[in-house]
Amino acid sequence: MTLLTSYSCNEKTTYINYGEDINSQISYFESIENDFEITNIAGQIIDVCPKKGCWMNVLVDTDTVFVKFKDYGFFVPKSGIEGKQILMSGKIFRDTISIERLKHYAEDAKRSEEEIAQIVSPEFKINMIANGVAIREN
Repeated sequence: MTLLTSYSCNEKTTYINYGEDINSQISYFESIENDFEITNIAGQIIDVCPKKGCWMNVLVDTDTVFVKFKDYGFFVPKSGIEGKQILMSGKIFRDTISIERLKHYAEDAKRSEEEIAQIVSPEFKINMIANGVAIREN
């Protein structure tokens, strides 16, 4: 785990890196607007896999991006990061998530059997396979 810091107005901003190091000094897009060539985005963590920390949903402007980690090479904390700002670098793409996979994610998130049973159709989502992420600590 690497700490990444930047300075602005004499206030220290601290990030914790997971995966490849993230440089907070470069530009991070705060919206996608159907530009899937973007590799660096910033957002706010909505939720994370409570079982392993192997996926998360991130709000980027008005879009929810489903984020997994390249080759399962790293994970993020399973709790306590919801609502935090995040910088991410990786590949963004649209994908169809199968009913089976959606149910698996719901089970990981400890959803009730009733909620899982209501999953009856695939979803089309914006996805990211992240090479690295940096979660803001303050």
